[in-house]
Amino acid sequence: MERRNLGSQGLEVSAQGLGCMGMTWAYGPGDEDSGLATIHRALELGITFLDTAEVYGPYTNEDLVGRAIAGQRDRFQIATKFGFVINPDGPNDRATDGSPENARRACEGCLKRLGVDHIDLYYQHRVDPNVPIEETVGAMAELVEAGKVRYLGLSEASAETIRRAHATHPITAVQSEYSLWTRDPEDDVLATLRELGIGLVAYSPLGRGFLTGQIRSIDDLPDDDWRRTNPRFQGEALQANLALADRVRELADERGVTPAQLALAWVLAKGDDIVPIPGTKSPRRLEENAAAADVELSAAEVQELDEAVSREAVRGTRYTEQMMGLLNG
Repeated sequence: MERRNLGSQGLEVSAQGLGCMGMTWAYGPGDEDSGLATIHRALELGITFLDTAEVYGPYTNEDLVGRAIAGQRDRFQIATKFGFVINPDGPNDRATDGSPENARRACEGCLKRLGVDHIDLYYQHRVDPNVPIEETVGAMAELVEAGKVRYLGLSEASAETIRRAHATHPITAVQSEYSLWTRDPEDDVLATLRELGIGLVAYSPLGRGFLTGQIRSIDDLPDDDWRRTNPRFQGEALQANLALADRVRELADERGVTPAQLALAWVLAKGDDIVPIPGTKSPRRLEENAAAADVELSAAEVQELDEAVSREAVRGTRYTEQMMGLLNG
């Protein structure tokens, strides 16, 4: 697996990472044995950049990643996230908490669950509108000085916030949803990142699995799958989006690759400063995704995909109204 530099601060990771969230949370029943096997297979394939967060579970995902990397921690680059109010004994309403106290508290918990003495990349999961970003990043910078964190990141932050954060302490990466059917970073965030020397970590690069062509109906999703609440997977929006997935499959067939491989190759072709982190809990799907690193697209093929799944053609917002309010902070 090729390796890429995330930003200009010195963090080198595999060109494709692994999103671990779905191994224990959000996308139907978790399968920890498959999750462990998938992470172990990732290392064999040269995929060493693992993404998790304290809110995934909560906590269970970091526990799983910690067990998977035990005994070979130095072979991985571990990214985790904080920034929500977490109530492990009851419902979580996704209230944000970017306070310095929470940044420090969360870090200690993450280190313990992961079984490590430092976190390679520590993100603020969502920007807290009630706490100046300078205060949050200032506290995160103290964790770098203490040796508990190596690099800092933000997730779903606006260009203005990124600039303010970077002026407080160098930001290495920003994680945002980026795929054929989610182009939001292209508005102004991506240009800002490149100006400042910050990498982009693209989560959900397969459109939460939709671009694989395997989801044809909401009934294809488990009863407890979070995607059942996602506007893009419902009603008329779903029917319109199916035509886009079908077009991706047609182009993939022409190229002799799977739709997932074509969608990932598109993200990889968008710049050497972008690292997609497709999620899976299946070693077989992981192998399919990893092979996308060998698919080189011409400029004409990239443009054809740009037009095949245009921003205007995608139907439905990418989150519920409440969750949309947490984006671009």
